[in-house]
Amino acid sequence: MREYYTITELTREFDISTRTIRFYEDEGLISPVRRGRTRLFRQSDRHLLRMILRGKRLGFSIAEIREIMGMYRSPPGEAGQLRTIIRKVSDRRRELEQKRRDIDDLLGELDQAEEACLTRMAELGIAPSA
Repeated sequence: MREYYTITELTREFDISTRTIRFYEDEGLISPVRRGRTRLFRQSDRHLLRMILRGKRLGFSIAEIREIMGMYRSPPGEAGQLRTIIRKVSDRRRELEQKRRDIDDLLGELDQAEEACLTRMAELGIAPSA
């Protein structure tokens, strides 16, 4: 296991930009070691970056990710962190399921509108365009 990783190595590993890593640093989510102008990331920073990116993929905001990460370091600790993650995942799932229902409803309305147009075109003797 390596002691340090460069920003370039992490950008390649996680397929993200240096700007993204700097943003997470500016937000206080990761804290690389500085040697002059060079940022050196520890294994713990790499792990945090992985968790941040997972949180983003799940749709969590930076504030939510910060809250979850902060719980790990102080009370209620990991147990509270896990409970919060479960709650937030459940909330996110409900939001996405509602969006899915909304999309399904909209697709149904589009189908009806298209069918009505095709029916009227047939009544008028107009051929549908390709």
